[in-house]
Amino acid sequence: MKLFGTDGIRGRANQAPMTVELALRLGRALGSRLQAGELPAKVLIGRDTRRSGTMFEAAIGAGLASAGIDVLRSHPLPTPAIAMLTRSLGCGAGVMLTASHNPAEDNGIKIFGADGYKLSDELEAELEACLLDPDCELPLSDPLDIGHTHPVAERSAEYIDFIQRLAGRPDLAGLTLVVDAGNGAASAIAARTFESLGAKVIATACEPDGRNINAGCGALHPEHAALLVREHRADLGISLDGDADRVMFCDESGHPVSGDRVLALLALGLHRQGLLNGAVMACTVMSNLGLHEAMKREGIEVITTGVGDRKVLEALRARGGSFGGENSGHILFADHSTTGDGLLSALMLLALMKREGAPLSELAAVMEEFPQRLVNLSIPAKPPLRELGQLQAALAEADREFGDAGRHLIRYSGTENKIRILVEHRDRGQLERWVDRLVQAVEADFAAQP
Repeated sequence: MKLFGTDGIRGRANQAPMTVELALRLGRALGSRLQAGELPAKVLIGRDTRRSGTMFEAAIGAGLASAGIDVLRSHPLPTPAIAMLTRSLGCGAGVMLTASHNPAEDNGIKIFGADGYKLSDELEAELEACLLDPDCELPLSDPLDIGHTHPVAERSAEYIDFIQRLAGRPDLAGLTLVVDAGNGAASAIAARTFESLGAKVIATACEPDGRNINAGCGALHPEHAALLVREHRADLGISLDGDADRVMFCDESGHPVSGDRVLALLALGLHRQGLLNGAVMACTVMSNLGLHEAMKREGIEVITTGVGDRKVLEALRARGGSFGGENSGHILFADHSTTGDGLLSALMLLALMKREGAPLSELAAVMEEFPQRLVNLSIPAKPPLRELGQLQAALAEADREFGDAGRHLIRYSGTENKIRILVEHRDRGQLERWVDRLVQAVEADFAAQP
């Protein structure tokens, strides 16, 4: 699709596709879809802390109201909170305005159905077709039936209670935590989530100004929390992204713990409790081969999906699975939540640490990671990968050499003009050689483009 990527619509604010005109039209298209499907004529709009958030909130809200949909406007809250509240408030849909881990200049639109799940590819394609077709008719409501727009009452306490209950309300007394909210959607509630369970919290990056979201902090910069972990001799560092649906951790020594290690230790913890439905977990093609080996040793089947937490969740729902995620920090507890949830994931990890009586460093030793390197190259366009001749020749050569010792994954970003080159190999030297070889092939292919 041209507008919807791996996680909704995303781009630079005030530049195509992220313009107020598109947001207005999307609001009308979504409103018309709700009316046609006889769904509740009420939509919750949430946002993170970006400066452009209120602008897009006004635009998409106006489109919805013009289609006869009542609009509830939320104060900044995490994406999973908006998904939860969409259900609890009886809305026909929920909209989250966020560009997740992207810089403050970007923004995006995620849409949830009445059930709190992200829209299917089919529904996104239906909306996109209407947005791109200037002849697509979007009926307007009668003047007396225009939707009413009003702020929703403070609901953060309801969300905090919800995720604490799902995690079993672990007793966190005696633990010192560093919590980095990335100056994002969880800034006002992150510390409270853990303090109310007894933890001592050193909060950081909880002062959003509209321009500092994800700036040198949060899930993409766990080293920020790591410094404070070492300084305060804390037990854990928790780093959230801009909309708090992702989380990364560092252990009690300030060492970052990869997302795959977190997935592995949580999967094993659930398995020991008999809570890993069907002895199956799901991850994406980006996860390390070491995760697969660790699960195989314990008799756990691994389902591998395409990139995106929605794809992981769809695979779990199809199999009746209860757990999975992405190595980028999306962690899914499918029995409880409809989307990735950074705060819930942190609570689940802390509950496991307390239950096992072990620090994160010890729990994280459950798997050995193959050396892995990911390179992101900016590109001017996204031609089909099969048309990149030099890249295809290099990949064929790599396949002949790798055998079971390594793998590669080449894909375009779903939200940016970038090509992602992932190589994984048991031998570090072979890894570096093949990364350089594939990067050179891609650069040569694009240099030859007209």
